[in-house]
Amino acid sequence: MVSISKITADGQTPIPPEVIQALQIQPEDVIAWEISEDGSARVYRVQAFDWTYLKALESTLTEWQSAADEAAYDNL
Repeated sequence: MVSISKITADGQTPIPPEVIQALQIQPEDVIAWEISEDGSARVYRVQAFDWTYLKALESTLTEWQSAADEAAYDNL
């Protein structure tokens, strides 16, 4: 399935109804964008449990956010 929507000047876009239906998205749901090296993107609905877990995990990983860390672990 291919759905098309236009990006606004603010960088926003409506989610096409068929995508909302396919992903079973409802108001207040969270979606994630996964960008591949080839420039393609995958969007999916994040489960509530996953979102809570990721937010909790994020706060423990602040020591790995420096440019030096990115350079050191870039090729892993």
